[in-house]
Amino acid sequence: MPGLNAGDAGFMDDLEDTFHELSTSPRQHFNMLSSGDKDGCICFSIFGIFPIGKINIHKLSLCAPFLDKTATFQLLNASIHQLALSKDLSQLVVLSFGELEENLVKPKGKNVQKDEEYAEVQKFSHTGDSSVGLHCLLLNTSIFLDRKNELQQVAQQASSIEDLVEVVRASLSVMSKQWSEAMHSFHEKFDPLSSLIVSHGLDSNPQDEFLSVLFGARTSPPLHQFLVNSLGEAGLKRVCKAVDTAGKELHSVIHEHLQPAVEIIGFRIAELRGLSRWRARYHIIGLDEKLIDSATEKAGMLLVHVERFLRILAIVLYQFQNFFNWVLRYIKILMSEPIDQIQPANSELIVVFLKFLLDHDPIGELLEVNKIIEVDVDTMQRIEQLVMFGGYSDTNYLEKTLSDEFNQLEQCLKEAFLLQFTTISQKIHCEDLMPLYKVGYTPEVSSSDAPTSIFYYKGDHGATSEVCTDGDSRVDYICFKVPDESLELTNCIGIIRGFANGLDPVQKRVTSPEAILLCIPDAFQCIDLSLYKENQIVLLLNEATSTSESTMRSLVMMVQISDFCFLPLSRRTPANLWTLQILKASAVDMHLEIGKVRYISEPVTSPLAVSASRGLACVFTSRRHAMVYILDEDEDETSDID
Repeated sequence: MPGLNAGDAGFMDDLEDTFHELSTSPRQHFNMLSSGDKDGCICFSIFGIFPIGKINIHKLSLCAPFLDKTATFQLLNASIHQLALSKDLSQLVVLSFGELEENLVKPKGKNVQKDEEYAEVQKFSHTGDSSVGLHCLLLNTSIFLDRKNELQQVAQQASSIEDLVEVVRASLSVMSKQWSEAMHSFHEKFDPLSSLIVSHGLDSNPQDEFLSVLFGARTSPPLHQFLVNSLGEAGLKRVCKAVDTAGKELHSVIHEHLQPAVEIIGFRIAELRGLSRWRARYHIIGLDEKLIDSATEKAGMLLVHVERFLRILAIVLYQFQNFFNWVLRYIKILMSEPIDQIQPANSELIVVFLKFLLDHDPIGELLEVNKIIEVDVDTMQRIEQLVMFGGYSDTNYLEKTLSDEFNQLEQCLKEAFLLQFTTISQKIHCEDLMPLYKVGYTPEVSSSDAPTSIFYYKGDHGATSEVCTDGDSRVDYICFKVPDESLELTNCIGIIRGFANGLDPVQKRVTSPEAILLCIPDAFQCIDLSLYKENQIVLLLNEATSTSESTMRSLVMMVQISDFCFLPLSRRTPANLWTLQILKASAVDMHLEIGKVRYISEPVTSPLAVSASRGLACVFTSRRHAMVYILDEDEDETSDID
């Protein structure tokens, strides 16, 4: 910004509308992808392609609103089973199987306790219950909401840079392969000369033999045999074509891919450099000015190396062409053939080729890694003098290869983006914890047999609503099947709403979440479930009383959950660790007549796939059939797609 120095803030902080216009793209809406795995890791990616944060719930300090003691918790052996970001990206609801462990803070004296003064860690044992089960976590991801514009700006530039880095990497790989094949063809044809010299008992080398002929000496027997019999005019032309084709391929790759990509990388990094100087907005998300400055210099040096490579490539290709013309001319002289149509070669360049290129490959060296290029002292002194004019600080860049310079740029970019990744990850923390139900077996087994679903509906009068930035209020609904042995009730599903909506800015619960336990008819078993639009839930049920699979019926049932009476969950002084124990005595029987039912003539299996935007449900049968149902139409008006 004109007139705004690095770290300056002032009146610019108040111009939110202006900043919004400057930093948001009209063509791309900001979105975030969150994903979890069996190891307890949760990853966040902007636009689904640019990683911006990662947390491990094993290492999170979990808090719960138990006001009778000061305590934090940890989840051991936890796996992520289900998660959902709120529409405004400020909260993440996570369902995780694991073993809950409590960290008790016991004060040492009267001083305020610090983290390092935690004196005791003991296993949670509340009324003798096991602590292994399904737990619901609420994570604060408000950094995505508060710095949405900044993150979008950085992600757009950084993701473009990462794509272009892959273009550069692929270009260098193609160039190295093309040139390596050409040099292999060249040495395959010219290396036999050394063997011929040894077999004839001469104390010389190929360079000496070619120089002798160049300066008018008589052709030695091994050289004559090599040029006439081993190499020949046809072999020389094949080598010449191979080198010439490789040179054209390298030029094409550089001009069409490598050079444009490097130039755009420099432009993108310069954009990030400008953003990094606005410390008041971008330092908080980890965009470091020094790291971006280093990457900017490396991008400039890489472009210099590309220009240098082009010049060396042009020189080397001309040298090869001149040498091949001279060898072809001499072969024709030995064969007593006319040489009128062959251009005379430059003798001085032949000497240079034999001295520096016959046994050396400067192009291949520039494409190698960890190779030091020799630079004369005078050139190094001039480079050091040019540093005084500014623009770069690396005086040894001429000693590096093109591949090494690219690797250093990539490393600088990784360090710059890693700082953002780490900074964002550290700003994600747990706000609430709610143990749902216990299990009597390992989390790995239970997580594969526990249907769950999380959805955000528009706010209603029955639950506290979150206020989104766009004025659209949403309430979180969490639905799950309860194992029969957990509550000593069979065939139950639990629904909790408002878990993420009851915290005020100072982390005190204003409204308790509400919940209900629904008992499915004994004649059916719940295979899978999914929350649907307009406060509805879709259940996938198999008949439990059938004597054979051929006569078993299944059904897809859609129920309006807003018709049920939810009960508030009081969690201040719980008599039991598990939330659903409170609702055990208030379970409600659910009858098929209250919902819309679609019957299926064969047993079904999980998963149940539901699309709220399209109004479709996809069901998989045990006979490997897939059937699609239109949920919003009556059964007699619907044709199933098999």
